[in-house]
Amino acid sequence: MTQDELKALVGQAALKYVVPGEIVGVGTGSTVNKFIEALATMKDRVPGAVSSSVASTERLRAIGIRVFDANEVGELAVYIDGADEIDGRGHMVKGGGAALTREKIVAAQSRRFVCIADDSKRVEVLGRFPLPVEVIPMATQRVVRQFQQMGGTAKVRLKDGQPLVSDNGQHILDVTGLKIRDPLGFESEVNQWPGVVTVGVFAHQKAQVCLLATASGVQTLEF
Repeated sequence: MTQDELKALVGQAALKYVVPGEIVGVGTGSTVNKFIEALATMKDRVPGAVSSSVASTERLRAIGIRVFDANEVGELAVYIDGADEIDGRGHMVKGGGAALTREKIVAAQSRRFVCIADDSKRVEVLGRFPLPVEVIPMATQRVVRQFQQMGGTAKVRLKDGQPLVSDNGQHILDVTGLKIRDPLGFESEVNQWPGVVTVGVFAHQKAQVCLLATASGVQTLEF
């Protein structure tokens, strides 16, 4: 199966975790786009969604699903999103699509995080994928130096030759050269650095379930 077909497989499988009658949390990215397509088949059974990005909001509205502001609703039953990496405990690296801050907000508002991914995203130790970190622009170079002290190399993510601007109006650093063996501790530490909006390690908001698309079908991992 192609990677696109694998993404469609887990997008469809995630429907069974959507609670009829309850607002669903929806993430961002190419795998989530497949879930949104699948969600169109049961749009009359959900009152709406809370979205983690402008892009997902547009896709949800295009299929006729109402999108609520996170402040308009209370706790969500489930948040469904992809990952750039996931380890054997449900800790993830996210933010390849630059939506990490809003993704973390919606994840924190949800009782259950269901990660949908293909098996190329499974790792033993987080850090193979460049770690996204959303930063306030004036803090960029100081945060770059702090990662240097950890042994990492941080670069500003560019779009059309200019720093990419997130939905929140901030910049994204991508950090390579790290092995994140203590995701909880690492996330707690980096989130305290002045100027860091969010680090793309999801350990405090880890997945409870991962639907992993493999060549032999969808594997369900529970953490």
